[in-house]
Amino acid sequence: MPVLTRLIPSPVVVDISNGATDKLAGLLADQRISASGKLAMAISNGSGLALRDKLAPLLPDAHWYTVDDGTIDSAVRLADAIRGKRYDAVVGLGGGKIIDVTKYAAARVGLPMVAVATNLSHDGICSPVSTLDNDNGRGSYGVPSPIAMVIDLDVIRDAPQRFVRSGIGEAVSNLSAIADWELSHRVNGEPVDGLAAAMARTAGESVLRHPGAVGDDEFLIVLAEALVLGGIAMSISGDTRPSSGACHEISHAFDLLYPRRAALHGEQVGLGAVFAMHLRGARDQARLFAEVLRRHGLPVLPEDIGFTVDEFVAAVEYAPQTRPGRFTILEHLDLSTDQIRDAYADYAKTIHR
Repeated sequence: MPVLTRLIPSPVVVDISNGATDKLAGLLADQRISASGKLAMAISNGSGLALRDKLAPLLPDAHWYTVDDGTIDSAVRLADAIRGKRYDAVVGLGGGKIIDVTKYAAARVGLPMVAVATNLSHDGICSPVSTLDNDNGRGSYGVPSPIAMVIDLDVIRDAPQRFVRSGIGEAVSNLSAIADWELSHRVNGEPVDGLAAAMARTAGESVLRHPGAVGDDEFLIVLAEALVLGGIAMSISGDTRPSSGACHEISHAFDLLYPRRAALHGEQVGLGAVFAMHLRGARDQARLFAEVLRRHGLPVLPEDIGFTVDEFVAAVEYAPQTRPGRFTILEHLDLSTDQIRDAYADYAKTIHR
């Protein structure tokens, strides 16, 4: 019988450990990503500058580029700056915005990209997508996944804990996204990639069920691995389906309707995931989600992140417009404004029981 298989797009190396950034030069050389050390290092104006002072002596042949913000204009400027310089790779050193800008710039000039995450706020650190601000708000751009993924636990511990908590909401929301994907399969016959779904589900469950907290190395490793697995799951499926459903539609609606008051992405998708589970009638799971998010200091009600009930209802109503063609529990139920308001009132009571 023929042996059937498929190649899985993933980083050639994932290093999640204490002091991982100190080993960066050796890791890239050992993996034949950059034996010469000729690297374009993209950093932010904030935490990236401190890490530059630490890493510059270890990477003497690297050139450093400062990224102003998470816009597509910044990504294009970075690409133009590094084009034709004969670098082995481009390294994004920072949070989600820096990594997204670097992924896009590396793709534009045809160089491999190395992600060195300084916080665990979302699964974009290892995904085949760059989310960048543009003139119309925010866009998602398909890019190659990072060739290497480095997460230094010493650096993560120094990041504001709110960013780590945001990653918890992102990882847990996978479970809601998978439920939406399976719903679309049952209703519309949309294919579900079983391997991608299994990886995303495992990632979400590992964080949901873990008893640790953001101050524990063991928990940070589980969270980091979950975010990496979520990114690989998206690479396998070829889209964001394994990690993005009604939860993300609600978050995108917050960003578009209230851009000056939007909370962290993971905070919003975590809240959206709990509400989506409630809409599905999975009340026990919604309560479990809410309990876990509360334990980690994440929002479960709109007022927890400064939104009124009316604003939340408006965001849920607008949410399906953020991803045309994507089928989730929101599109399936097609609730009116009054029905969303009634569903929210029931939700608020349910998660407080």
